[in-house]
Amino acid sequence: MLKRLHIYFKERYPIIPRLILGFIVFMEIHFIILLNEGITTFNIGIQEFVGAYTVFAFLLWLRIADDLKDYETDSVLFPDRPLPSGRVKRKDVMIICTIVEAIAVILNVLFMNNLLFFVILYFYGYLMSKWFFQKAKIQPCLPLALVTHNPVQMFINLYIISFTVLKYNVRAISIYTIMTLWTLYFPALIWEIARKIRAPKDETDYVTYSKLFGYKKSTRFILILTIVDIITNIILVFNLNKISVIVLIILVSWMTLKFIQFMRDPEQFKVVDKVERYTYLQESTMLITVAVFLIIGRI
Repeated sequence: MLKRLHIYFKERYPIIPRLILGFIVFMEIHFIILLNEGITTFNIGIQEFVGAYTVFAFLLWLRIADDLKDYETDSVLFPDRPLPSGRVKRKDVMIICTIVEAIAVILNVLFMNNLLFFVILYFYGYLMSKWFFQKAKIQPCLPLALVTHNPVQMFINLYIISFTVLKYNVRAISIYTIMTLWTLYFPALIWEIARKIRAPKDETDYVTYSKLFGYKKSTRFILILTIVDIITNIILVFNLNKISVIVLIILVSWMTLKFIQFMRDPEQFKVVDKVERYTYLQESTMLITVAVFLIIGRI
């Protein structure tokens, strides 16, 4: 079983990178709110690490639930993946998922101040895993699946925001909490759409947005989302570091150029590759902004 799980984690959910991701997501949202509220004295303890672990555990649950509910489809379209290929048993991932999530539940009950929002997060995840009990309608409709499933990032953000607001007694509703609620939702939404945009020659039986709406319309849509996303980022870093604002403007200008190039010639590169690079640079800028402010203050 351990060897099979090693295969699964290596190919579908690398543990160390995802643990780091959970920590980064939690701390980025946590500090962005606090710094914009003028709080510069922090009390970092086990709660922050429990929160980061919860993000990791929840995303693992989503990954496994997604692989399980798409098993039949993947057996046809992606037969080389760990579960459809038989290299990993469904029982294996169900056991490890139960253990990881049980630990998350225990830790949140013992240490966290936002248990209600933990329950809300996992309840939404449960509904996702069940196709909101409308599988026949949602599964064959790509836009409907996007609308019902992609907002999960906002529930993750809400879990983190609620912890920060309660621990430091800051305003629950402000321009900063609202923008933070959206700030990691947009990159997830943009990436989800971008990975299903292909050049006409690359289309297969797999349903994509470019097949449904055309690659130009689909690309224009994520271009608009990217611009809206960068505006939320600029609002969050404007009072912290003006250099970061300039960097974000340069990044969105570069990404806009790539979108235009793809619409003119979709065969020169995969748009999702550029979106991934842009997202890494964008989130790195946000993290560096927080780090610089914590070290030397406002610039």
